[in-house]
Amino acid sequence: MKRNEQDQRPDLPAQIAKALRDSILNGALTADDRLPSEAELAESFAVSRPTVREALKRLAAQSLIRTERGAFGGAFIRRLSYDEAQAQHATTSTLLLSINEVDFEVACEARYAMEKSCTALAARRRGAEDLAAMRAEIHRQGQPNLSDEAFCASDVALHRTLVDAAGNPILSYQLAGAVEAMQPLMNMITFTARSREQIVRLHTALVDSIEARDAAGADRVLAELEQYTLELGRRFIAARRTGERTGRPPAR
Repeated sequence: MKRNEQDQRPDLPAQIAKALRDSILNGALTADDRLPSEAELAESFAVSRPTVREALKRLAAQSLIRTERGAFGGAFIRRLSYDEAQAQHATTSTLLLSINEVDFEVACEARYAMEKSCTALAARRRGAEDLAAMRAEIHRQGQPNLSDEAFCASDVALHRTLVDAAGNPILSYQLAGAVEAMQPLMNMITFTARSREQIVRLHTALVDSIEARDAAGADRVLAELEQYTLELGRRFIAARRTGERTGRPPAR
């Protein structure tokens, strides 16, 4: 086979990986099921064992399968936990926002719209531990010697706790990207200009509403947080553009 003909061959490992992934998605293969052996898969797909091995490596890289050694070993469908899925989702969202340079206002709109979807459930289902965790973060944010990085981390932790208080793991998974990726992006842009006292005031009002099971009140506080964040972001972006024209850095 000529080299250019070989280069035009379809990506067989990718095709095999997709076929197996589709079997997982449609329920033909479920968690902890053992896959056929490499030899059986090679025969089934009419390819070589190295091609099958490469396909399995791709599935393993996506955390879809695990391998075990020994007489009863082989490749098994991996049972993915919500915590692992959230971490992967947050990482992917962070990369997506960073690489594609998502507009600040678009990220802000999405982040708060998604969090508002949790407030009614959080207000209804929050427990004493949820409230204690959020109050602890508010107390931490009020410490005078807290670094900007620690304040931002506490900000993320508080909102993640509110989301988790909704008691819905699917919502928590979906919002992991919003809070873990978008909130740090917004903090990075606004932390030099924002008032910690204002943020603590709004966070306190937010948790007060959740404790009182007042979902409408929590939504109002989130709307105020959104407007405050947008105002700071617009101010920072305008100052940066002015600095680019004049050669001066943005005012802090």
